[in-house]
Amino acid sequence: MLAITASNSLPASTATTPQPATPEHALLATAAAATIRELAHTPNEEAREIVAEMSVGLNRTVALAAPKIFQLNHRLGEATVVKLLVLLLKCFVDSVRVPDKLGPADIIEVADTLAQTYTHDSIKDILLALKEARTSGTIFYQALDASQIYAIINAYFDKKSTWLESQHHDRKAQGSSLEHSAVAQLRQFGPQLTQHLQLRIAPDHPNADQLRRKLSLTAARERRGLITPAQAAQSRADVAAANVRKARADWQPRPEAQAAINARHRTEDQALADKYRVRS
Repeated sequence: MLAITASNSLPASTATTPQPATPEHALLATAAAATIRELAHTPNEEAREIVAEMSVGLNRTVALAAPKIFQLNHRLGEATVVKLLVLLLKCFVDSVRVPDKLGPADIIEVADTLAQTYTHDSIKDILLALKEARTSGTIFYQALDASQIYAIINAYFDKKSTWLESQHHDRKAQGSSLEHSAVAQLRQFGPQLTQHLQLRIAPDHPNADQLRRKLSLTAARERRGLITPAQAAQSRADVAAANVRKARADWQPRPEAQAAINARHRTEDQALADKYRVRS
């Protein structure tokens, strides 16, 4: 029987098109070129090479970032996703050198179960689980059945959950370290920042020029050694105290000032009335 590949199963008009740029596209083209039964029955050396290329550099971080199965179901369709899993399982079964292996029906059943069970994990998770089973020296004792495949996948996801938990603890510890560093910097520079804010003089302060002049003279005298640091600190404290303006809700003008205010208001009201008066 002729091996099914992405090239010899496409129509003649598309058989001469360039090969896909990534192994993922090549595997998808191979899956789309045949039925699910043909994929489960026929050995495919080209697909094994594609899967081996996908395995290069594959780790938990890469598998975690890959599209999840439920996303591929919406994007490609559930049947195509099962085909991809059938291809992975067929390549794995063909690579295991034992006399008693999964048959085509078993491969299709296992692929469908994995697609239904691990919807929020990626196909690369499944590929990485099978890769780790091969590279860790798993012994199959002359037989490979569906229960062993499920055991491999379950063991992988147990390790993955432990790995995710450790990653979470590492990020939490790193965040705590950054928080402690920020608190330490705040403690170090907090007093300087507070003093700087206290010495900021508002432009509408009635004595803004005098306060700024006093700060400038204090800094100049401290640089020249004419006053001690304690005297400079006291001078700045005096400026900070004078810079604080408390609201006086009970303030009332003197009678003559109130009369001048009322006269000014009447003049302004009369000017507005004269300006906008409607003339007949």
